[in-house]
Parts: sequence; C-alpha cells; structure tokens
Amino acid sequence: MLLRTLGEDLRTVVDRDPSVRTRAEALLHPALPAVWTHRVAHRLHRRGLRLPARGLMVLARAVTGTEIHPGARLGRRVLIDHGAAVVIGETARVGDDVTIYHQVTLGAVGWWHDNGRAEGERRHPVVGDGVVLGTGATVLGPVTVGAGAVIGAQALVVKDVPAKARVLALAASPAPPRQTPQYAVELLRHTASAGSW
Repeated sequence: MLLRTLGEDLRTVVDRDPSVRTRAEALLHPALPAVWTHRVAHRLHRRGLRLPARGLMVLARAVTGTEIHPGARLGRRVLIDHGAAVVIGETARVGDDVTIYHQVTLGAVGWWHDNGRAEGERRHPVVGDGVVLGTGATVLGPVTVGAGAVIGAQALVVKDVPAKARVLALAASPAPPRQTPQYAVELLRHTASAGSW
C-alpha cells in the first residue's frame, strides 16, 4: 500500500507540475522527498514511535525546507509545489488532490491558546479535497476549508471557509508619491530634537 501511494505521489508531480515532463525529472522535484518522508514518518508516529518520526521530519525539513509534522494526515495526490517554507502542523488534515504552493502555513493559533485545549483536541486546520492553497497563504486554528475552495496568495484564514469558496487577500496598490525632500528634512529635524538619538 505504501509503495502504491508513493508511486501515485510521483505521478501527481508529473501530472500537475507543468515544469516536470518525466518521472525521472519528478524524482528531483523539491517537495516530493518531504511528502515521501512524511508518509513514512506518519506511519511511525501512528505506531507510537514518535522520536524516530520526528527525526525524519527534521531531516526532511533540513533537505527540502518543508516541515510536515508526523502527526498530520495527508490525503492522496497532494502536490506541494516548490515546497520552500511550507509548514503543516500536528493535527492538520489535508484531503485528496490538494495543491499547496510555497510558504503556506497550516498552523495553530499559538501555545498561549492551544495549551488550554483538551488532549487530542484539534489545533490545526482541516483542508478538504481539491483545495488550492496559494503562495504564502496562512490558515490558523481548528478551522475547516471546504472541498474545492481556493485560498489566494497571502490570504489569512482564521474562520471556516465553505466548499468552492474563494478567499483572496487584498491586492497591493501603488502608494501616492512621497512629498518633497523637504518633508524628510523636517521629519529628521523633529526626530532629532525629540531626543530619540
């Protein structure tokens, strides 16, 4: 079963990453080793072998820049594109056919809040089947992202997202031109006279 899943992961990279054209090239995909290592670490974690599972997680993070806690559950055909700086927390659940771009966090709210939760209570998101998590998206806490939803680049999600919804961050807009250089001189003069130097 594990070998079949690993083969499916390899095919997923070829099928869904347009920059990869062959299985041999897919073996060099930056995030594939993280997904494969996680699949082994998760099995160890479920058997109570938490220390070796964490060791594999740390090794995968050092090699790929992707940190997937061994307790997290990944579905089938999950594609982590690029992989750099992806973090998936312990109680996160990721559905089938999910696409995760770089710098995505599926994290907890924070220890100051989560330490008060009951043992085994979910602290991380559940991501439904077919979800796309754009570059830099951050999904925090025990929220649910419904199947087929799209979380746009740089979006911050702290509440449930319905199935097939689109959550987008505000797009950048040009700032008005700065005032004349005289403004900077006046600002410096006021700052210096305020005793901040």
